[in-house]
Amino acid sequence: MRVPLIAGNWKMYKTQGEATKFVADFVGLIEDVAGVEVALCPPFTALAATAEALRGSGVALGAQDCFWLEEGAYTGQVAPRMLVDVGC
Repeated sequence: MRVPLIAGNWKMYKTQGEATKFVADFVGLIEDVAGVEVALCPPFTALAATAEALRGSGVALGAQDCFWLEEGAYTGQVAPRMLVDVGC
């Protein structure tokens, strides 16, 4: 049986500082939650800050969008390896 996933997609909300504060509050609220995987999906600009804030928490980091090519002249797109590099 698959483990349920609860993911929070932040859309276009939260700066890096707001993301860091949110994660600090959020992780404490879900520390007793069991039987599900939890992931947070901040906007691209807050991925690195959120990854650092989530380190060691057991909460996964996800991205809102991913381009299918590994690299190239695609303005505004984010490649899979870039997302892996930041911790997704």
